[in-house]
Amino acid sequence: MESIGYFLAFGMQIYSFAVIIYIFMSWFPGSRESQFGQMLGSIVEPFIEPFRKVIPPLGMIDISPIVALIALNFARYGVIALFT
Repeated sequence: MESIGYFLAFGMQIYSFAVIIYIFMSWFPGSRESQFGQMLGSIVEPFIEPFRKVIPPLGMIDISPIVALIALNFARYGVIALFT
């Protein structure tokens, strides 16, 4: 049972890296329109979108991905605590 928890936590860690890469792609013009950017966006956007609905952007700064990463890390720690 413990290995299932670590496998889920590892998957959540990989997903958080995908969110970080997607955030950094916004700094480079045209990178989200590439094939890799569109594929990554189709994976990451469904997770970030509920946070965007709750947290409005502060001018040109969108902090909802940061809040999404914090929530994902709390969920990862919860999974580890639940299965160990």
